[in-house]
Amino acid sequence: MLKLMLNILLSIPVLVYADSIPHPQTRFTQGLFWDGGELWESTGIEGKSKIYRMNKRGETFDSIAMPENHFGEGIAKIGNKIIWLTWRSNKGFVFSANPLQVLGDFRVAGEGWGVTVWNGNWLMSNGSSSLYVLSAKDMKVINTIKTPVKFLNELEVVGDTLYANVWGSDSIAVISLPGGNVIKWLDFSEKAKSVRKKHPNAEVLNGIAWDGKNLWITGKNWPWIYKIP
Repeated sequence: MLKLMLNILLSIPVLVYADSIPHPQTRFTQGLFWDGGELWESTGIEGKSKIYRMNKRGETFDSIAMPENHFGEGIAKIGNKIIWLTWRSNKGFVFSANPLQVLGDFRVAGEGWGVTVWNGNWLMSNGSSSLYVLSAKDMKVINTIKTPVKFLNELEVVGDTLYANVWGSDSIAVISLPGGNVIKWLDFSEKAKSVRKKHPNAEVLNGIAWDGKNLWITGKNWPWIYKIP
């Protein structure tokens, strides 16, 4: 079903890349977002999961490792609070952004994949076709949004439009909220093939960030973060 939908809806090839930021190929990207002039990234793999805080040139000036030996997933920020999901530990962590330090943790039912901010609350994916709205106060599920797409991963919201990586593909589903309908697809397969041809350790597309004007995308172990004009 997913292949059929991709064949039907992959109608917008994205071939032009206006700018780029260097990205260390050791980073297994799980989450990405802009906050003003700062770019934040979370990475995965047990024992190697970190949050990185970077300037506009991609230079890291602050970082913190995942507490304990969890597999880090997506991150998002509201005010001075950041939440960081874990994959299979049924746990998420709460951080302050400034200073970057652990404040506490909370329970995640099932797996944590991607997270972003929508209407003042957290919006989380868990690898299924469902999205979960978590209360900004206590991270409890207050609503569920059904979509027709499985394997929703890293997320980025712009207004009431959600951009979602689909794990295992090099495409981004563009989803209207709160209805959960897919309104179009963005196809990055040619760029992904080019990256993997030159850099064999590069993996799938994963990482979407909105700077207020443009989307930026990257992938796991990719050498660059690309701006989409």
